[in-house]
Amino acid sequence: MRTRAMSTGSALGGLLLLLLLVLAPAAGARTTGVSDAAAALRQGPVYVDPGAAGQLSAADAKALAQKIRDADKPLFVAVLPANAQFPPEGLLRNLRTQTGIAGLYAVRLGDRFDAGADRSVMSGQAVRNLVTAVRQPGVDAATELNDFVDQALPVMRGSAPASWGSVGKDSGVPVAGLVVLGAVVVAGGAGAYAVVRRKRLRKEAEERAALDRLRVVVDEDITAFGEELERLDFHPAERGADDAMRGDYERALDSYDRAKSLMAAVTRPHEVRGVTQALEDGRFSLAVLAARRESRPLPERRPPCFFDPRHGPAAEDRTWSPAGGTPRQVPVCAADAARLDDGLDPVARTVDTDSGRRPYWEAGPAYGPWAGGYFGGGMLPGLLVGTVLGSMLATPAYAAEYGGTDFQDFQGGDFTGADFDSSGFGSDFGGGGGFDGGGGF
Repeated sequence: MRTRAMSTGSALGGLLLLLLLVLAPAAGARTTGVSDAAAALRQGPVYVDPGAAGQLSAADAKALAQKIRDADKPLFVAVLPANAQFPPEGLLRNLRTQTGIAGLYAVRLGDRFDAGADRSVMSGQAVRNLVTAVRQPGVDAATELNDFVDQALPVMRGSAPASWGSVGKDSGVPVAGLVVLGAVVVAGGAGAYAVVRRKRLRKEAEERAALDRLRVVVDEDITAFGEELERLDFHPAERGADDAMRGDYERALDSYDRAKSLMAAVTRPHEVRGVTQALEDGRFSLAVLAARRESRPLPERRPPCFFDPRHGPAAEDRTWSPAGGTPRQVPVCAADAARLDDGLDPVARTVDTDSGRRPYWEAGPAYGPWAGGYFGGGMLPGLLVGTVLGSMLATPAYAAEYGGTDFQDFQGGDFTGADFDSSGFGSDFGGGGGFDGGGGF
């Protein structure tokens, strides 16, 4: 009994000592560091270190935090002093690692500014562009940070982390010392879990709806390519066929089989990109085969017809503008080029939308992965500028959402811990979008 009492007394004494250390006011300025900043950012979007309180007033910080909360985006802002507690080397990467949440991180370190983002939230190039746009000599922290936030919020992906909701909208701006809120977070863990679960279920429902629409369009494309292969008047053993022709034919068949196999395995919308890329490869193989059989020069590798990728590789470029939009050069097939030259409308690929069948460029972002597979990562935004689909895709978030080939499971606002791609965070502060020019986590 005495041993148990001593053990209990020791535990209570240790707990009391811990509480005194956390809650007692410091004799001097409290030593802070990246871990304090990370703990505070898990509770709210803006952290102002006591050593940098002169850079951003409490009122400005609260207004900035409210702006981010209202937008429901995973944007984290830290205002830090340029001292030994916040070494520039690896600062963004370390802050992201210790916060553990996918998002866009902006840091004002003394009079220097930089930012980095998970690729699922914003592309590295977009981060670099935004940092360059707002970073001006002599600009005060409030102006610089508000400019960055105003430009970043409309184009970044993801939602605010559920942990922000556990503190409340009017809780103010976290500062060093708010790490004690960890106890509150533990107490409210069940509520936070429910919020996370609702967000994930909502995202899954949105993805299922987008995938259902995509399946219809992609299945039509696969069927159309299969019919082209059936109509093809070619046999590997026919007179005049050589190994090069047989190779083209085999590649076309392989592309068809690969497209069907990939589509059968698709579970998320972005995976459709690989299917349409396979179909584009197959149609180019057929174009090369046709040129060999007709003793024509082999065609150069070009994107498919902009108006309908089922038309095959583009033969030339034509100037075209969407309704109310600006003219731009688009790749077109020979038939559509002739129609445009005659003043007629091209034969456009239409898809289902909430307002009926419309050309795909007047549809929503669900068709982004489908178009991205045909036209590649960097080409599509320029082709679609000024269109409905283009207004949604031609943003700094495009490369991460539709243009890339690898997509992370973690979306903006998800808790990842240290499990994230840190290659783009760079190694030192001030390089422009990742502290060394990396531009992304």
